[in-house]
Amino acid sequence: MDIIYQDIHDFDKQELQELFLSVEWSSGHFPDKLVEAMKHFETVYTAWDSNKLIGLICAMDDGIMTAYIHYLLVRPEYHHLGIGKQLVKMVKEHYTDYLRIVLVAYNEELDFYTSCGFKKAEDTSAMFITSLWT
Repeated sequence: MDIIYQDIHDFDKQELQELFLSVEWSSGHFPDKLVEAMKHFETVYTAWDSNKLIGLICAMDDGIMTAYIHYLLVRPEYHHLGIGKQLVKMVKEHYTDYLRIVLVAYNEELDFYTSCGFKKAEDTSAMFITSLWT
């Protein structure tokens, strides 16, 4: 298997929908919104197995100090192959001159992100307002 990594922002809505639903993310039910959102992220890196989208990472930034990883997802059948780590590495390299890269992780993801060099903040909590349509 030869995984290709690309920096792109234009997607077919079906490929995004399939990727997001493969990891059971509700945003996959809104493929038109996902296509539009990808165009607005500062940084989008993808992983492809031939012409199949198998992974994606998106980040936003303030232009100088802080970047925020918003999405990182890899199709379940491609887990444990280093694809997620490679996508994180690409974002870390892109933002190497920034003071920090921030993300919100679920508890079951902490080991993965720790292995990528992130540290859990002890004095903060993630907070959300989720729209009713999700």
